[in-house]
Amino acid sequence: MIKKLRRKLIAVAMLSLFLVLLIIVGTVNVLNYNKLIKEADSTLSILMDNNGIFPKPDMHSGGVGDFFKGMSPEKPYETRYFSVLMNDDGTVNSVDTGRIAGTDTDKAIEYAKEVSKSGRTSGFIQDYRYAVKSADKGVRIIFLYCQRELENFRSVLIISSAISVCGMLAVFVLLLFFSGRIVKPVSESYEKQKRFITDAGHEIKTPLTIIDADADIIEIEHGESEWLSDIKKQTRRLTMLTNDLIYLAKMEENSGSVNKLEFPLSDMVEETAESFKSLAISRSKTFTYTIQPLLPYVGDEKALRQLVSILLDNAIKYSDENGNISVTLSAQGRGIRLEVFNTCTSMPKSSTSQLFERFYRSEESHNSQTGGYGIGLSVAKAIVDAHKGRITASTKDEHSLTVTVLLPC
Repeated sequence: MIKKLRRKLIAVAMLSLFLVLLIIVGTVNVLNYNKLIKEADSTLSILMDNNGIFPKPDMHSGGVGDFFKGMSPEKPYETRYFSVLMNDDGTVNSVDTGRIAGTDTDKAIEYAKEVSKSGRTSGFIQDYRYAVKSADKGVRIIFLYCQRELENFRSVLIISSAISVCGMLAVFVLLLFFSGRIVKPVSESYEKQKRFITDAGHEIKTPLTIIDADADIIEIEHGESEWLSDIKKQTRRLTMLTNDLIYLAKMEENSGSVNKLEFPLSDMVEETAESFKSLAISRSKTFTYTIQPLLPYVGDEKALRQLVSILLDNAIKYSDENGNISVTLSAQGRGIRLEVFNTCTSMPKSSTSQLFERFYRSEESHNSQTGGYGIGLSVAKAIVDAHKGRITASTKDEHSLTVTVLLPC
């Protein structure tokens, strides 16, 4: 339990950090990319409005013109671009590569035809941002060289991602170191609780044994009575509760380790089901089972027999009058599936997730004379966990319960 708590603490902390860094790094790089696009499209807009060239500044008015507001006066001289004028039939009318050295006429025509074929009016092709605008008897496609801007964007993306990964690794190492100290008080309290349950359980078993023995002697000497029967009945219930608590504590102390040996699982489940069949019939309940034959399993046979007994006992106790009970065992993929079904008076869907908690019982079971303490399914869960399996409870109509156990092979 403590190891699971520690793992959950680390997982939640790392997930939270990952989401925060993802939002920060993602926002920074999206804004950076949008800025790149905005500046490139602004430059292309000027070129489009002036037939593929930069307008000359109006030096007579002492300014650089409305086109260059917000831009550096050096922009026309440092910008590299080329344009292609295409006719409506897709043929090339003219090519202007005078403002770029890395692309010749043939390459410019190839890019223009590729853009024309795509049908898009703007976008990227290689390291060029392009824009398409209608012209006389055709379209003009202008390509703006953005290699430096794209490289800067990629550098920021790589560096920010690398820093984030390094930061996450550093935090992960720190969490591994400090998480043990964080959960230490909980761990110590939990260990004390387990030791108390084990020690108290063993201490309680002795007086219970003496009370039961004394009740037998009194019964021999004075005969049966209602009070003696009640004393013996309650003694047996307390003994069962004590044994279950000790079993749970031992399972947790041993971290759920069990002695695993191969045994015929199908035969064991069938034998256990048969032993409960007569009990169910005596209570006017319908009991059926479907067991796939010859299913072997490597595990603790005694513990798994107890698991099946708990589930069947629970199904018989809490099924409604003249209810139906069924057991199904089958292979599923590389594992084993065990299902125990029973009808009942009421089973709210909100209660199914709490059934495996210690001492939990639904209101319906509190009102019935079942004699249980609500710890049986907790023991069942401990057995399944020890075998690295999974146990769940579900209801389809809120008038039945299906407990499903998945055991890995």
